[in-house]
Amino acid sequence: MQVTPGHLFAQMDFRDVVDSDERMVIELDNRPDLVNRRGALQGGLVATLIDIAAGRLADRHVGPGQDVTTADMTIHYLAPVLEGPARAEATVVRAGRRLSVIAVDVTDVSRDRLAARATVSFAVLDPR
Repeated sequence: MQVTPGHLFAQMDFRDVVDSDERMVIELDNRPDLVNRRGALQGGLVATLIDIAAGRLADRHVGPGQDVTTADMTIHYLAPVLEGPARAEATVVRAGRRLSVIAVDVTDVSRDRLAARATVSFAVLDPR
């Protein structure tokens, strides 16, 4: 993932594991500066990880000049990410002309435990 130096995402150190048209897998380490008082990765950062993985995958399925924007996101938090890294695995549910739906599972890799399951819908935007 390419980000502008100094951008918040560059500071978080997202890491690509799989980058294909069928799957997008991204990891984020559970670092002391990213956790809540209980030592778990902040829920908002888990949501950000989900949105980035899903958005990058959805973007691969649009036409030239089109973009995607998050229209809806439902997340079921199932367990905390205590050890990490948090791994988001995104897969395409449907890639339509106006709407794409992506499923994302987040696991705590060290514990091999499902931490969250999400569905993200993206509106497909035509060029301006």
